Amino acid sequence: MDLHLRGVVLPGGDERDVWVSGGTIVAEPVPGASEVDGGFLVPGLVDAHCHPGIGVHGPTTLEEAVEQAETDRDAGTLLIRDCGVPIDNRPLQRRADLPRIIRAGRHLALTKRYIPGLGIELDEPSQLPAAVAEQAADGDGWVKLVGDWIDRGIGDLAPLWPDDVLAEAIAVAHDAGARVTAHVFGEDALPGLIDAGIDCLEHGTGLSADQIDDLARRRVALVPTLINIENFPGIADSAKKYPTYAAHMRALHARVGETVSNAIEAGVPVYAGSDAGGMVEHGRLVDEIDALRGAGMSAEQALGAASWDARDWLGAAGIEPGESADFLVYHQDPRLHPEVLRSPAHIVLRGRLVR
Repeated sequence: MDLHLRGVVLPGGDERDVWVSGGTIVAEPVPGASEVDGGFLVPGLVDAHCHPGIGVHGPTTLEEAVEQAETDRDAGTLLIRDCGVPIDNRPLQRRADLPRIIRAGRHLALTKRYIPGLGIELDEPSQLPAAVAEQAADGDGWVKLVGDWIDRGIGDLAPLWPDDVLAEAIAVAHDAGARVTAHVFGEDALPGLIDAGIDCLEHGTGLSADQIDDLARRRVALVPTLINIENFPGIADSAKKYPTYAAHMRALHARVGETVSNAIEAGVPVYAGSDAGGMVEHGRLVDEIDALRGAGMSAEQALGAASWDARDWLGAAGIEPGESADFLVYHQDPRLHPEVLRSPAHIVLRGRLVR
């Protein structure tokens, strides 16, 4: 279906006509295009940390992953950076009615050092570079490492990888044209990950002020997944056998707002990710946008972190001629009325009106 809309196009804020034909935004008027009421047009939302294929009990079926992606789409998420999934969700990428997905393959961890069934569990740290090479070849330009997790032998969070192995593994990924991100909650794994040239940190709750400045200088991205960090007290409550770990998780939770606020103020590239799958329901990206506002972003910055800025970071276009028509329409300006993000008037995905 060919479409014609007129509205204020973000982030620039200019009012203009947007014509859609064959799923693509075109520069010239399209005769006979269906008129769609405009307002404020926003590039499709981006969930930069999402797991279509992980459920409460671990890996899902493909059918369940489709339902998860539909839930995200109906909440306005039109691009997902899959941040580690244990099933082959490539069939979702071939569905024109589902969000675009950038795959990161499977989490890379050590045996008994991550959630069972989700990642590839290596027997020895020395196997990491070869495993990274395999995931870089299999994914869409991203590799996901588990940087730290509870070590039950010491009863607290601890790094998984020696620094020299990390440096070699990340170099392997970069040589293959892939970027590397890492799950990291605590403090001890951060120096090795940052010095090794990591491209992105997930969660990052243990960051110090000096490390935040280092991230800003190196342009390392942070996806703090604030709505998932809200689960830390519950995780601590369930870890009665490991009181040091439980106290550590509570302390990380208590300071996360200050940590993320400092990262925003320092100029670290911060993006919105819900961590949907498992402990967080799909379709909650707007909750994460709200949480970023609570951590110090303006409404416009927080929206950019889940839309145009995130799309630029991931190599996806906005609302421009020649690009895929993936955008949302709101009747009020979401920069002034962020509550409207929960109820888009129209969702356009690959040039088709989803709603």
